[in-house]
Parts: sequence; structure tokens; C-alpha cells
Amino acid sequence: MMGPDPRAVHPNKAIPSLCYIKNTITRPTILVGDYTYYDDPVDSEHFEDHVTHHYDFIGDRLIIGKFCAIAKGVEFIMNGANHRMNSATTYPFNIMGGGWEKSVPAMEDLPLKGDTVIGNDVWIGQNVTFLPGVHVGDGAIIGANSVVAGDVPAYCVAAGDPCRVVRRRFDEETVAFLLELKWWDWPAEKIFENMEILTSGDLSKLKALRE
Repeated sequence: MMGPDPRAVHPNKAIPSLCYIKNTITRPTILVGDYTYYDDPVDSEHFEDHVTHHYDFIGDRLIIGKFCAIAKGVEFIMNGANHRMNSATTYPFNIMGGGWEKSVPAMEDLPLKGDTVIGNDVWIGQNVTFLPGVHVGDGAIIGANSVVAGDVPAYCVAAGDPCRVVRRRFDEETVAFLLELKWWDWPAEKIFENMEILTSGDLSKLKALRE
């Protein structure tokens, strides 16, 4: 086998804080690609605890691509956190009991925003919070302590509260090339053979592979 075992929970026994998320997931509504890891020295095997307000009856999914690097303290707030906003009060009487259950909101009254989708090869800094329904493109970087309330395009660096695009990593032509290349879908052997090129700052070497 070329490289670490994608079926392992801890791919590098010398760094136990690293955990391949896919191999710890129990919820069918959380989908994670191979080699995506969560780095937490205290709680690396409990990534699902950082996906909150995630209820089966709503049906929203968290989808994370391959080869993502996710630092500790991340939180994905799902659609179950939403309160109805089209009435005089947003207070959730129905979850308090004591007969207040009669005010259960209809699904159509809740501001549901769909699946939360993180692309491939995304780097997420520590203590980042994602709000429901956001989409982050392939190759994006999210700065530490950001609150992501809107979509982040592919190969952009974004940071802040609220999170905003700081700069693009590459020009439009290079981004288009990388999105077409989809190196994360290569077989492990091909990634291993081209690892020096993939990690080089000289992208002309990578483009030469396609010529």
C-alpha cells in the first residue's frame, strides 16, 4: 500500500491527536471522504460531538470531501438550531414541556437551509463555527476563530466573524485547472508518485502532467 491506511482511525501512531474522521462516524447523515482528518489532542475520536443540533427528523446532511484538514474546536451547527422567524416570538415554547408542546412549529415555518457541504482539500483552522447550509469550495482555507455564515468559493482564503474572503489563492486559470484536475480522486499510487509535485510551489510542474 502506498501511504497510510485510509481505513485507520489514527493513521500515524506517533501523532495520536490525528484522526481520520470517516472511520469514527456513526450517523448516516454525516458523510466524510477518505483521508480527511480532525486534529484534537483531547477528543480526536469524537468529531460527531462537534456536529450540533443535528436531528433525524429534519434530514439535513453534513458532507465533507477528501483530504480536508480540520483543527480542534470546530463546530458545525445544523438546521435543528433554527427557530421560526415569521411569528411574534422566536421562543421555542414546545421544547419546554408542561403543555407548551401544543406550539410545535410546522417544518415549513422553520428557516431550513439545506445540507452543509465542505469540498475537498479544505483547510479549517481551530475554533471555526459553521452555520447551517453553508457551502465551502474545494481548496479553500478558513482562518481560525471564524464564523462561516455564507458560502466560500473554491481556492479562496476566508476569515473573520462574519467570515469574508480575504484573497484568492490563485488566478482564475489556475483555479479552473485545479478544479478540473481533481487530484484528490487519483488512486493512492498516483498520489504517492506525484507527491513532490503536488506539494511544490511551482504549479507549472503539476500542469506539465496534463500536457
